[in-house]
Amino acid sequence: MGTNTRASRARARTRLTRAAWLLIPLLAVLGYTAISTLTGPAPVAPGVETGSAEVEVPSTALPAPMPTLDPPSSEGTGTTASELLATLPVKGRAPKTGYDREESFGSAWRDVDQNGCDTRNDILARDLTSIDRPSGCRVLSGMLADPYTGTSIEFVRGQGTSQAVQIDHVVALMNAWETGAQQLTAEQRLAFANDPLNLLAVDGPSNSSKGAGDAATWLPPEKGFRCEYVARQVAVKHEYGLWVTAAERDAIARVLDGCPGQLAPQ
Repeated sequence: MGTNTRASRARARTRLTRAAWLLIPLLAVLGYTAISTLTGPAPVAPGVETGSAEVEVPSTALPAPMPTLDPPSSEGTGTTASELLATLPVKGRAPKTGYDREESFGSAWRDVDQNGCDTRNDILARDLTSIDRPSGCRVLSGMLADPYTGTSIEFVRGQGTSQAVQIDHVVALMNAWETGAQQLTAEQRLAFANDPLNLLAVDGPSNSSKGAGDAATWLPPEKGFRCEYVARQVAVKHEYGLWVTAAERDAIARVLDGCPGQLAPQ
């Protein structure tokens, strides 16, 4: 074998060796890519930055926030209370037969929204200011700007003081029973009794004097609140498919004549 032939073969082996070494990184990259495709990206701890974007924690891993109640609002969907009143059926009162507060509407007060607090404390927390609520549920004290009397009332929880502020069903439970609630399911009546739309924290004596009266027999002493009060009654009755008596309809219409643009709340 000649010298030139041996030199040519040596050069060929050198070129093959260099090519092999050059292929090793490429094969490593291809292998990593294949493994990543099968297994997905490596897990990243929540909150750790990858480049310039922060990895978000999946929403399912976060604790659900405790539901809160919105304050009572006179803002609705653009429908006036007068327009909504015109849609309510007008009938006579149904018999009171069978009415029982607990059996008809459930015991007072329930935690229907399952936020850990009963409805009474939810409404106190919604309607009072400067509240003391150390446990996150029971309201121990606060100040009420009472819509029924236009006065400020200090609320202090305790025997002989708690009743200064009461939670009023704007459409009284017995009135609801006499105007169509008998036809609702037990679940619907429970919802009615605990619906924030139908509840206001108010002056205790005023609530007691109202009893189960409708707009034909009782209106808030504070005349400036009467438009919003009857508009709320109309909205509640519409929401639950209840009717009004002729006297009730006429009394509500007289109030709304003084505020024709009063919106039905929602």
